[in-house]
Amino acid sequence: MADMESRGPGWLDEKVTALSRGADRDSLFMQATLMLREGGAPITVRVRNLSVGGMLAETPARVPESAVVEIDLKNVGPVPGRIVWVGEGKFGIAFDQPVNPQAVRRQVVHKSDLPPHLRRTGLERGPFYRPR
Repeated sequence: MADMESRGPGWLDEKVTALSRGADRDSLFMQATLMLREGGAPITVRVRNLSVGGMLAETPARVPESAVVEIDLKNVGPVPGRIVWVGEGKFGIAFDQPVNPQAVRRQVVHKSDLPPHLRRTGLERGPFYRPR
């Protein structure tokens, strides 16, 4: 039986990518900001689907495969990762740490977004609100 070294340096990456493809994904359409570790200007991307271990994004900008990145996701903040594949206008990121896709999806409601009758009731604070 061959050991991992004899399978070549890309074997582990291919295995991780295959496992990530089988993960449950949330399809969505939102924007996020991508930063390359090498520097440069932030890149605005469209998040097309998101799972615990990674995401599919679109951008007209060119991104280098295998680049170390940080993606700023809504409601979660900056998440470190690596670009694992690049296609025409699309690319995949494998996260360095798990992400809760439901947290990213969560809609944050501001008092000004509520209808006037709810603004007056105090319900904007939610059932667990406790004043300081």
